[in-house]
Amino acid sequence: MSTTAESSTDPAGKAGCEPALYRRVILKLSGEMLKGDEAFGIDQPAVQFIADEIRSIHELGVEVGVVIGGGNIFRGSSDAARNMKRAVADQVGMLATVINALMLQDALELMGTKTRVMTALPMANIAEVYIRRRAERHMEKGRVVIFAAGTGNPFFTTDSAAALRANELDADAVLKGTKVDGIYTADPAKDPTARFLPTCTYERAIKENLKVMDAAALALCRDNSMPIVVYKLSPGNTRRVVVDGDIGTKVTKE
Repeated sequence: MSTTAESSTDPAGKAGCEPALYRRVILKLSGEMLKGDEAFGIDQPAVQFIADEIRSIHELGVEVGVVIGGGNIFRGSSDAARNMKRAVADQVGMLATVINALMLQDALELMGTKTRVMTALPMANIAEVYIRRRAERHMEKGRVVIFAAGTGNPFFTTDSAAALRANELDADAVLKGTKVDGIYTADPAKDPTARFLPTCTYERAIKENLKVMDAAALALCRDNSMPIVVYKLSPGNTRRVVVDGDIGTKVTKE
C-alpha cells in the first residue's frame, strides 16, 4: 500500500500543481456536517462547501471515497428512536445516509466531478450496490465514490463503515473531517485543561475513549495499520491535510 503519490494530472486531465501525500483516501463525514447552522436537515451551502473540499483533493489526482453519516436526519441512538427496536432504528438511519449521499453527489456532479453512489443495501433504481472490485474500478477511473447505508448492518456505525471500506479498498488513510481541529485529551468545550494531541495511538484512543471513532472502527484500523487523520473541516483544510499533512491529529500504532 503506497503512502505517497505525486500526480502530474488530475482525473480530468488538468495539470496538478501540488504533490499529494496519499494515493487513495476514504473521507469520513458525519451527517451533522451537512446541516450547517440548522437544527436538523440539509443546508445547501453546507453541502456545497463539502463538495468544494472533496473536489479540492480530487483535482490533485487523489482517488477519493466518501462515507457519509445520517445524523442530520435520523440517528438510531437518538431520542426520536427511543421507542423503536434498535435494528429498525438503525435501518432508518441507513436510509438517511442515502439521502445525504444523493445530495452530495448532485453537488459534485454540478461542479463537473464524476461520481458514483454505492450502497450497502440494494436499491437499484437509486444507486449501485456496493461491490469492492467495482468500487476500486470507479476510483481508478477518477470517480468520487460515495458510500451510503453504512455497512448494511444494524449496530454498526458509519465510523465502522469508513474503517471497513478503507481496508477493503487498500486506501492509504481515513480522513475524518470534524468540527474540532483534532483530538484532545478531553472535550475542549467543557474542560479548559484539555490538551491537543498532534499524534495518538489506536490503543490510547480506545483506552481513554477519546471520541475519535467508535471502538470497533479503531480496532479494525489498528489491526490493519490503517492511519486515521482527524482534522477540522473548514475551508482549505482537506487539501492541506492531503498536501502538507501539518494539521489535525494522526492516529497510528506508534
